[in-house]
Amino acid sequence: MGTPVNRRVALARIPQGMPQTDDFTLVDEPIGTPGAGELLLRTIWLSMDPYQRNWMGGARNYGTAAAPGATVIGRAVSEVVASNDLRFVPGDIVCGETGWQTHPVASADAVESVDASLAPVSTALGVLGSPGLTAWVGMVDVGKPARGETVVVSAAAGAVGSVAGQVARNMGARVVGVAGDPAKCRHVVDDLRFDACVSHRDPDLGAALARECPGGVDVYFDNTGGPVTDAVYGLLARNARIALCGLVAEYGASDARGHDLRPLLASQATLKAFSVRRNLHRMPAWRRQASAWIREGALVYREDVVAGIERAPEAFTRMLVGRTLGKALVRVAEDPPGR
Repeated sequence: MGTPVNRRVALARIPQGMPQTDDFTLVDEPIGTPGAGELLLRTIWLSMDPYQRNWMGGARNYGTAAAPGATVIGRAVSEVVASNDLRFVPGDIVCGETGWQTHPVASADAVESVDASLAPVSTALGVLGSPGLTAWVGMVDVGKPARGETVVVSAAAGAVGSVAGQVARNMGARVVGVAGDPAKCRHVVDDLRFDACVSHRDPDLGAALARECPGGVDVYFDNTGGPVTDAVYGLLARNARIALCGLVAEYGASDARGHDLRPLLASQATLKAFSVRRNLHRMPAWRRQASAWIREGALVYREDVVAGIERAPEAFTRMLVGRTLGKALVRVAEDPPGR
């Protein structure tokens, strides 16, 4: 066997439009040595998320700037290999923003322990991680659905949308999802137990949504922007609430445009954007609630897994174009025994 290396995925260039395979490059380099307060990690799971495309487009609120040669940002679940911090020992499982690499050196302050007793450790990147917390915060704090109100969730089969809709259902709302192909819509209704789901590929999306929302839309959880948002805005009920979570349909798009806000004025709707990064202190409360719902069968989740760090760009693009179901992950290494 050769000398172990840290394999990382870096930007070869800034993507223009939809990322392509040759926008990325694989770099093999010596494994680093942890200094004081640092950990050497072995990555097990990588998270694929829309915000990574936003970073590639120049967004500045993610720490390291996107530039050729930069390691692609992203959250990961890892095993501690060596520790120079008394809080962690080899074998511990942690989660943090350590990027697309196999053996990162990270500050111990930048990671958190993963409780493997709650669920498989991969869920720390999905239903029990930032996507789940995002869904909960957006629905509970911004959407605030009352029992019997109608909630529409875009990207309903994705990591955030699938949880957001189930949170609304558990709060007593009637939930309508918007997803892609018929298989996703069946998953949203049959497995996630939304009341209905329409395809964003429907040539008359507005009419399809109107049939499922005869009294209008009281809450819209917006993951996508784009034509779905235009269609929902035309159906807003009086005093509707819009939780603006993401605009994945518009990230990197050269022809992205604004939305007609006149329906918001007519319905006296409230639109509020929010960030999970300002709510990370609430993660323990979310994990307690989500774990209880999972045990009760009131919250289900799916993972869409690709194996091998060299396939991370492929997995990322599949997620962006809507070819994944549930939380998109890359398995970099096998879970430790018993995890």
